[in-house]
Amino acid sequence: MVPEKQSEKQLDELIGRIRPVDTSEQGRIQAHLDNLTKPRGSLGRLEEFAARYCMITGESRPAIPEKAVLVFAADHGVTEEGISAFPKEVTFQMVHNFLQGGAGINVLARHVGATVRVLDIGVDHDFAPVEGLVNIKVDRGTKNFTKGPAMTRAQAVEAIVAGAREAEKSIGDGAGILATGEMGIGNTTPSSAITAVFCNMDPEEVTGRGTGIDEASRRHKVQVIRRGLSINRPDASDPIDVLSKVGGYEIAGICGLVLACAANRIPVVVDGFISTAGAVVAAAMVPEVRDYIFAAHQSVEQGHRAQLRFLRQQPVLDLNMRLGEGTGAVLAMNLIEAGLKIYLEMATFDGAQVSPGSETF
Repeated sequence: MVPEKQSEKQLDELIGRIRPVDTSEQGRIQAHLDNLTKPRGSLGRLEEFAARYCMITGESRPAIPEKAVLVFAADHGVTEEGISAFPKEVTFQMVHNFLQGGAGINVLARHVGATVRVLDIGVDHDFAPVEGLVNIKVDRGTKNFTKGPAMTRAQAVEAIVAGAREAEKSIGDGAGILATGEMGIGNTTPSSAITAVFCNMDPEEVTGRGTGIDEASRRHKVQVIRRGLSINRPDASDPIDVLSKVGGYEIAGICGLVLACAANRIPVVVDGFISTAGAVVAAAMVPEVRDYIFAAHQSVEQGHRAQLRFLRQQPVLDLNMRLGEGTGAVLAMNLIEAGLKIYLEMATFDGAQVSPGSETF
């Protein structure tokens, strides 16, 4: 347990380092893209990805970055209300699966050449010391938010700071782009609650079927969220209040990761619904972080569209995915890297002695 005042000071210092993305080189970056041996704009969003990467990092000729995905795992007390198709024990069982390399995120991370880091930030399980698992446990899961706050304010701050610290460790180890990942049975419920608060929407509009519940169970889940919001009355003008009352530890860790990426001028690829809930909290705290985010994909979860509107993001992919873990984020990383390689490696008209066109759009 980190002393409360120390965590608050660390969070204040982190936020104080965040600056808006410097777009002063945008014209020069775009001119280089337009001078590549292709019709202007013909590679569509790949060109956008390259330009954004350069502006975020402040480097006009960046190296191809090392890629890392941080998978935060935590349990949720609200599972007592029967809001998930899977039992709570699956959280710690899946952590073991991650460590053995057998989960979807492991497969896709290997495919794109990304490192996977697994972090226990709030699992209700005592893991034996095992290689590859980082223990940053704040508590053994949240409390049931239909009976009171999910966590204390101090715990929420501690979890944000822990997530930021682990992101900065990955950056220090050489990662030039980070992706968010998560695991926590029941975590679409706090994500829906957070989304309802910040997007000022009814829980019915932002609550989906999670891991696969039926319509009757979804309606029950909506009522659970409404009850939690009524009991806790989270204050949308105070993001930490919202996070502590109806959030989760992995969501808080992702919030910290997003803040740390912005503070260090590192692009962050945000995965689906749960990860985006963490990004929403970060953006509610510091609106400038929006410009450091790449939204990986459009989740099947219905509340995800509201989150993306809040973040002013257009997703990279839309593949009807809803697994989480960071799976969409690592796939999107691959396309961001492709755009950057186009920018860095494709010949210019002058260099290749190819005659340029005379496009009018």
